[in-house]
Amino acid sequence: MTRSALTLNDINQAAARLKEQVVRTPTVPFTGSALPGFESRSLFFKLELFQIGGSFKLRGAYNVVSQLPEDIPGIVAYSAGNHAIAASLAAKIAGFKATVVMPESANPYRVARCRAHGAEIVFGNDIADLVQKVESLQQERGLALVHPFENWHTVEGTGTVGLELMQDVPDLDAVIVPVGGGGLIAGIATAVKAINPNCRVIGVEPSGAQGMSDSLKAGHPLPTVSVNTIADSLGAPMHLPITFGLVQSYVDEMVQVEEQAMRDAMNWFFTEMKLAVEPACAATVAALMGPLQTLSAARIGVIACGTNIDAATYQRLSQGG
Repeated sequence: MTRSALTLNDINQAAARLKEQVVRTPTVPFTGSALPGFESRSLFFKLELFQIGGSFKLRGAYNVVSQLPEDIPGIVAYSAGNHAIAASLAAKIAGFKATVVMPESANPYRVARCRAHGAEIVFGNDIADLVQKVESLQQERGLALVHPFENWHTVEGTGTVGLELMQDVPDLDAVIVPVGGGGLIAGIATAVKAINPNCRVIGVEPSGAQGMSDSLKAGHPLPTVSVNTIADSLGAPMHLPITFGLVQSYVDEMVQVEEQAMRDAMNWFFTEMKLAVEPACAATVAALMGPLQTLSAARIGVIACGTNIDAATYQRLSQGG
């Protein structure tokens, strides 16, 4: 029978499965006056950038890999960065060989992180080429696909971020989540709404990669969307039914942020929280500085999704290069 739902029980089971393999990342209150307009409000940052592998992605990747048959010859994944690192690490933990298909333009730092976890790297060109290479590897070697977002076990895993946040701060008025393919917000929104239906869940996309917003407007997931943003971790070139359906059901609002706003937010993170974050992680604060300034006296959970960025790239992007 085809699965069609995600429940809080599914997420609780994933949390038990992940307990020994992932970090329960801290939720840190920030009540300073340095974020314009938020002097009288409470912000709570879920610091998933401290997760093993540098991002939330290990939660979903390991939840998938841990439930694969033991006799498979290995796993395959495609990604420009964070998911590639997480899939490589998850396979290493579970004792599988990993093959990761990455674009030739992938950041060398992220490629090196994958290799450090024992993954074989196969390079491709555009997304169509990456997908074709993955399909060929599946057929030729019998590898199991660990998709970057479109898998029920993936969203069970990402849902544990929302579960932990609500356990830490149960009376939130809103949770702000960066959106790429939709795997993170789909899991978080399911958990949040199951625990506190009155808490708003708001997604943030770069203006140059607003495929989920466009899909919601169209009423169906768009198989091809344009991407032009410095936040490459949010640059999903497609949207798919599982994550789209959960977003459509549980997410209250989607907003967009400009490139300079993400640069400004990167600098805010460094100045005010002493954290060097990639643009995708900064997108939530960029939204609070811009389209979400209208949130009134709210208790807000902010997902700091991860950071896999080298010093040179950080300096270039944060300064506008």
